[in-house]
Amino acid sequence: MRRILTVALLSAASIMVAAQPPSDSTAVDRAAMQKLSFLAGSWSGPATIVRGPGEPIHLTQSEKVEYKLGGLVLLIEGKSTGQDGSVPFEALATVAYDDASRSYRIRAYNAGHYVDTELTVQGDGFSWGFAAGPAQVLNTMHLTPSHEWQETSEVTLGSNPPRRTVDMLLTARH
Repeated sequence: MRRILTVALLSAASIMVAAQPPSDSTAVDRAAMQKLSFLAGSWSGPATIVRGPGEPIHLTQSEKVEYKLGGLVLLIEGKSTGQDGSVPFEALATVAYDDASRSYRIRAYNAGHYVDTELTVQGDGFSWGFAAGPAQVLNTMHLTPSHEWQETSEVTLGSNPPRRTVDMLLTARH
């Protein structure tokens, strides 16, 4: 009986929460997410990846970016394709604004792993970073004057200077 009462109370509370109109924070979140509207669409272009000694890897990078949940979440799907049609890299990310902390969060998935970290939005781009063991990774994106998506990744290991590992320049596809 106690279990039935608990389930009934939880169900009623869920219905009440779902029935409430959106709060002001939803409008704040949606407005904050509009600062990233320049990303929405499909992008494609060359990418160069340097993983260590040896020749860099040249790929074609595509990014599909679209708003979800009424503009509250940005979904980003990235895929690198080799000249032979192979797909050596795929990633999926979500970006959302947290009005409580007044910050953007990105959760990025790749190769069975994910990272959840803060995303800093600038007028024409963004940056985000994370620790990967002893290394610090920093991804920086901005729009060029020609409205191209230019992004780099740099890895810093200990006190060594940052080393660029990814370079890409994407144009919007229509």
